[in-house]
Amino acid sequence: MSSRIVDNEIEYLKGVGPARADLLKKELGVFSFGDLLNYFPFRYVDRSTMNEISNLTSNSGMVQISGYFSGAEVQGRGRASRLQANFSDDTGSISIIWFKNYNWVIDKINPGTRFVLFGKVNMFNKLLYIPHPEMMTIDDFKATYFSGKMQPVYNSTEKLKARGLDSKAIGKLVAEALSRCKGQFAETLPDELRKKLKLPSVDDAYSNVHIPEDADKLDRSLKRFRFEEALFLQLRHRIQVKRRKLARSKIVLKTVGEKFNYFYHKNLDFELTGAQKRVMKDIHKDLAGAYRMNRLLQGDVGSGKTVVALMSMLIAVDNGYQACIMAPTEILAQQHFNTIKNLLRDMAVEIRLLTGSTKAKEKRTILADLESGKINIIVGTHALIEDPVHFQKLALAVIDEQHRFGVKQRAKLQKKSEDPIHVLVMTATPIPRTLALSVYGDLDVSIIDELPPGRKPVKTMFFTESTRNKVIKLMKQQLAQKRQIYIVYPLISESEKLDLIALESGYEGVVRDFPMPTFEVGILHGRMKQEEKDRTMDRFKRGITDILVSTTVIEVGVDVPNACVMVIENAERFGLAQLHQLRGRVGRGADQSYCILMGGNKLSDDGKARINAMVSTSDGFVIAEEDMKMRGPGDILGTRQSGELDFKWLDLIRDFKIINYAKQLASEIVEDDPELEKPENKNLRNAFIQYGGRNSFYNIA
Repeated sequence: MSSRIVDNEIEYLKGVGPARADLLKKELGVFSFGDLLNYFPFRYVDRSTMNEISNLTSNSGMVQISGYFSGAEVQGRGRASRLQANFSDDTGSISIIWFKNYNWVIDKINPGTRFVLFGKVNMFNKLLYIPHPEMMTIDDFKATYFSGKMQPVYNSTEKLKARGLDSKAIGKLVAEALSRCKGQFAETLPDELRKKLKLPSVDDAYSNVHIPEDADKLDRSLKRFRFEEALFLQLRHRIQVKRRKLARSKIVLKTVGEKFNYFYHKNLDFELTGAQKRVMKDIHKDLAGAYRMNRLLQGDVGSGKTVVALMSMLIAVDNGYQACIMAPTEILAQQHFNTIKNLLRDMAVEIRLLTGSTKAKEKRTILADLESGKINIIVGTHALIEDPVHFQKLALAVIDEQHRFGVKQRAKLQKKSEDPIHVLVMTATPIPRTLALSVYGDLDVSIIDELPPGRKPVKTMFFTESTRNKVIKLMKQQLAQKRQIYIVYPLISESEKLDLIALESGYEGVVRDFPMPTFEVGILHGRMKQEEKDRTMDRFKRGITDILVSTTVIEVGVDVPNACVMVIENAERFGLAQLHQLRGRVGRGADQSYCILMGGNKLSDDGKARINAMVSTSDGFVIAEEDMKMRGPGDILGTRQSGELDFKWLDLIRDFKIINYAKQLASEIVEDDPELEKPENKNLRNAFIQYGGRNSFYNIA
């Protein structure tokens, strides 16, 4: 056993033993006394007061009463039988009814014994009654750990319950662990700070979270744990930023040279927006500065992030270095390659594409040219982080739709250079402010919040199957003006489980409504070979294909300005962020564009909320906030990021004010004491080192 009681293995806690310990580890991830105490209740039941029977009504809900039974009788026969008893206190009486399994009650009821009952008040034929209440003698009630307090309710599982570990039993174990661990918790917050914020000590906080005396103490204790987690998170970010800015960068890109200027003055066919110019100033300041860049570039679909990324890479090339851009899919990588190659037309900049589909012979040539320095800019997928890939002189890595990459994948790309490289991560998925503060707090943030001039807002409309003819009419009007259309389906093949229109049957219906030779209808999905995908997309880009029927493989990166209609089938089945990304595939030219959401006549509440949000706004950040409320932050970032959101107590939606305050405070602390070495920060530093032993998330030692 550990010298610290909180670290003792859970099997040594009274009431556990080896068999229960094994289940607690497997079912709840509880390995130690401390783990159990960090398994918080999900709700509480007020057991602090006794209700008077005379005050009870049908709306009283869950109540606790104390009194005596004055007789009980079995009514009815067989399965229809029930036990009805009369229960009284000094103010009145009420019926208590058991509809089944009541034999144990008959033996237990003693008219001379005072009982405490806890249950929900019901009404039948204008008479109040409480069915199947929780029941114990007054002496047994006084002996419980929650007597006169708020009773915690813990999540359990069927396997745990089978071993007698329901919510009450878990509560008893927690109470035992609390008594064993009292005084064992190391204080993590500076005393002055805790007193200033009126937060309880760590000992009192654990006690009040599990067995709260009242709602106010519970609230303060929960806030203490949320604030602590937010503060550690923000301290980690601030320390990383401080260290990065204290370390001198060996890659300084001061020159804005020939290639950048030629591109800007000769090849750029449009005026940069004010937002793009502002972001470029931020990036150039970073690249030419004393410390390496680590910047997040947010911009809604179609805002012009790729041009900014290219100009940043040209600065690297002008300074004699190489640059790369990594995308999560081959379609997006190919799109970036085509866009950049077109923008760099006639310029002496060597750009190549490397993906998993690159032929072996071509790949060998690319790897050799990359290592020799012949290639200036390389665009690719995960293939860029494979071991055979070596750069001669890499200075800048651009990571697009970076939330689709794991932390280790991003780190592996940064290690492609002996000296720390500059990193620009981009996303077209707007990130809610609390999420950005929590996950990307170690990055400097730039936002392109302005669309290129001449763009018209996309009109978003909702239609049901009964009004499909109106949609077909709109589509034919657009096709008559030589414009193109996307139709997106959620599935590739029929599914009995999910009653959705499948891609194949949908494609056949579109061909019937828009027959050859008047129209050409293409089909695109993830199961097609890469050559087929490329051929299909090429025909659509060149305007040969009028309608592209697709799955969400066209969600990001596909840029066809002539496509002015996006029809999304079963729109209520998509997440908000995905709907917004799909809408971003149109509205990329000067013509009026339309996003048509097709759905059923009966929508779930969530489905209605998503549709209403899409129809009411085109602001990506508003959409992102709504999406996070509906789905949670983990789903917004994708499963690869789940480890970065493994919070015990913090809720990114509810706790925005706590997170924001923690960021301000962390900035002040780190500015004054970058390594937390001052005496007043001793508690914080010790907590970081302790947590760092099992979670590098906090480790600064």
